[in-house]
Amino acid sequence: MRRAIRLEFRKMRRLRTAPILAVLVAAVAALSSTSLFSGSTRDTFHDAGAAPWTGLLLTYTMMSAMTSPILVAVLASRQTDIEHSGAGWTLASTAGHTPGTLCRAKLAALGLVLAPAVAVQSLLVLGAGALAGIRTPLDLGPWAGYTALLFLVDTAFLALHIWLASVVENQLVSVGVGMLGAFLAVFTLLMPGATSRIIPWGYYAVISHARQQDADVVHTSPPYGWIAGFLLLVGVVFAQVTRRLDRLER
Repeated sequence: MRRAIRLEFRKMRRLRTAPILAVLVAAVAALSSTSLFSGSTRDTFHDAGAAPWTGLLLTYTMMSAMTSPILVAVLASRQTDIEHSGAGWTLASTAGHTPGTLCRAKLAALGLVLAPAVAVQSLLVLGAGALAGIRTPLDLGPWAGYTALLFLVDTAFLALHIWLASVVENQLVSVGVGMLGAFLAVFTLLMPGATSRIIPWGYYAVISHARQQDADVVHTSPPYGWIAGFLLLVGVVFAQVTRRLDRLER
């Protein structure tokens, strides 16, 4: 497994995954920060009652829901398409790496790259808030919690798209599912919480640590039990489908 993961990192260098991910992270941070420069928003920067940091977190949550499903779909598709285009499945099998092992290695490698990317993304948004002039006290707890859960949900969808990209050679299908997921993720932010929990991409809304309450933006505690159940279900399903891939002859 370690050899397979190292091989995936070599493929990433060829695919220029790191520069692409850096551009996407910077884009999400920039989109999340655009509201900071409106006059009405700047008027709240010194008003603790207006909760400017919480408002920024809510904007960040919306932008992440809009972009993260597409980001993970692109990462997974690029990392898997190379196997289809270069007879990679066959070459890996001759080296002792079954298709299922290769998929699990791709998930591990991409997850190791995604973790610091998500952390940097959140830090960029926080940095933009500080540079814009927000001077109210910052509660780091909700930001840290949201960042950790965003990474975990992203990883869950990485698993989905790696499997989908491995069984469907046309990568437009995987990316198309990611685009549909982005629409559903944003839409579920406007739906009741119970509905969001039964839609997979709704978990980008479920993990939110901020919500609109009448005219105010307030911190909220996500349903950790539901989130843990969703992540466990994805893990079990991914383990089963990749074991099935091991039994298929390519």
